[in-house]
Amino acid sequence: MAGGSTGASGRAGGEFVLKPWELHGEGREFEKIGGELTKAVAALEQGLAALGAPWGADRPGSGFAAVYGPARGELVGGLRGLAGRVAGIGAGLHTMAARTADADSSAASGFGASAVPGAPGVSGAAGVPGVSGAAGVPGAPPVTSAVYSTVPGATPGAAPTVPKDMPV
Repeated sequence: MAGGSTGASGRAGGEFVLKPWELHGEGREFEKIGGELTKAVAALEQGLAALGAPWGADRPGSGFAAVYGPARGELVGGLRGLAGRVAGIGAGLHTMAARTADADSSAASGFGASAVPGAPGVSGAAGVPGVSGAAGVPGAPPVTSAVYSTVPGATPGAAPTVPKDMPV
């Protein structure tokens, strides 16, 4: 994954930044690679089936078949499983992206703001009448969406959805 989606931000303080749009992009890549691997395994299976038993039916060939015949089936089965797992990583990245975006939106709304920079914020503590300032601290500036736009590359407010045809 490129840039901040790995948590490598180049800034001190140990911050970890997840960018949902990057996770979706990488998820599509894993799904694509999983599909390509599935096709390659199917082609391998067809090729091996076309070969039949290339080791022959004589005594040396029978010994070879006893050892390598089952291994061939295990190899193909393992490759099929690997293809499914690679595609599953893509699905997991999509889930992670959705959960990150949901958590960001939930956290932002808990502060009376929106996870989208520039969206109107709500002064005071959310749902507490008569409370002004940040979390009810008198004289503190009101909590707004500007709070979420001060960290470059932070997840809130970035592209909430990514078109399926967007290259990564």
